Amino acid sequence: MRLTFAFGDKCRGSSRMAAAVLLAFALSGCASYVNGYRPVALPDLPRQADTLAPNQREHQRILATYGGAYQNARLEALITRVVEQLVAASERPDLKYKVTILNSPAVNAFALPNGQLYVTRGLLALASDNAELASVLSHEMAHVIARHAAIREDQVRQAALISRVATDVFNDPQMSALTLAKSKLALAGFSRAQELEADGIGVGIASRAGYDSFGAVRFLSAMGRNIAMRPTSTSGIDPRLLDFLSSHPATPDRVQNAKANARQYTAPGTGNREKATYLAAIDGLPYGEDPSEGFVRGRRFLHPKLGFTFLAPEAFSLDNTAQAVLGVKDGGGQALRLDVVRVAAEQSLADYLKSGWIENVDPASLGDLTINGFPAATAVATGEQWTFRLYAIRFGSEVYRFVFASKSKLQESDRAFRESVETFRRLSLSEMNGAKPLRLKVVSVAPGDTPEHFVRQMTVADRPLERFLVINGLEPGETLKGGDKVKIVVE
Repeated sequence: MRLTFAFGDKCRGSSRMAAAVLLAFALSGCASYVNGYRPVALPDLPRQADTLAPNQREHQRILATYGGAYQNARLEALITRVVEQLVAASERPDLKYKVTILNSPAVNAFALPNGQLYVTRGLLALASDNAELASVLSHEMAHVIARHAAIREDQVRQAALISRVATDVFNDPQMSALTLAKSKLALAGFSRAQELEADGIGVGIASRAGYDSFGAVRFLSAMGRNIAMRPTSTSGIDPRLLDFLSSHPATPDRVQNAKANARQYTAPGTGNREKATYLAAIDGLPYGEDPSEGFVRGRRFLHPKLGFTFLAPEAFSLDNTAQAVLGVKDGGGQALRLDVVRVAAEQSLADYLKSGWIENVDPASLGDLTINGFPAATAVATGEQWTFRLYAIRFGSEVYRFVFASKSKLQESDRAFRESVETFRRLSLSEMNGAKPLRLKVVSVAPGDTPEHFVRQMTVADRPLERFLVINGLEPGETLKGGDKVKIVVE
């Protein structure tokens, strides 16, 4: 969570607040290998950015969305070498590309029409060898070669025009929304076809460059397993299904398509993988959140830079995003959001809670309190299906607000919410100095070593064995080979 001020300062309607809390969690839990052709809402830029050329403007938006560029000379050199080999083997060796590593734990990659390619730090952590990296890069190059990126820009502009016309022409909001939804569905369907085409072109490029053509199969499989580890949202929607309107087909479809394409070039096990070279380049790579945005450690969230911590209720899973800390209870029915807002020093926190940023606040529920020495206020807001327990805590010059959402009667969950918010406190200096980010460490396998041996060395609270297998491309029960290298996650 960066020091950003989300929600504007209004979130009109309690039922809309429910959608905001729950959909925000669901979307943030959908870390997947998607491309720059999904309709992602990028943040607005300062007014002077309007003077930039379209590609420069889009580049700045991407950097703002994905935590900026991650600088690592060793990784950049490796990626540059792989790209040069792929370009030489492509249908358009005259095209030039530039790759930016994005400082984001999301597993993502995309391209702009001018050949600007992007891969996230999270994608590099998931990949296991140069062949898998080449499969991602060649796929993105294929979008440029096939002019998908340029076509996509035209489609996005068309969808935006349809949206404006629908809003201006139709007085009925539902008709306007339906028109826009239909345009987005057509756009997404076209993009899925583009993705499959790019998969085929990309496998061919990587294979001709000498890489194992089954790298795409392995990476897409790892991506699917990585997505499956994310918790489902409290709305009951599987995060893997939230890509319906995104620009790629379901992962199982892509895996089968990648296998069919790969068999046209080589048999499994042939072609270069260059695993040792790749693992040496990512050794020490930060894993998960950017250190400047805080850490999730099980149910606990720590933010050394901002100097606070809190513990989520029992059975909650936390997800740290740039805008907020989001949480969902295993099994659904409860969610939370923590973000920061500016509130004038002269305005009481109780007055802020009833100021209109969320509707249907019960005046009788308003109350002042103190949480670990910090002034605070609480209230209850109600919607059609959800009830919200709100807390605002003045911490330094800012106000931190907790929104706890419950689908059942609030009495059943209110105690757990209160116990959670009472864990909000200032970090000690030793805690701030001792909070270390997670990183990848590449270690050697000795004869007889098992996955469980390495899991015991990992600093991961959430499904460590499954995570170890996924980041190393291993199947459950697979035997490790002495002398091999594997990735573990440590502080």
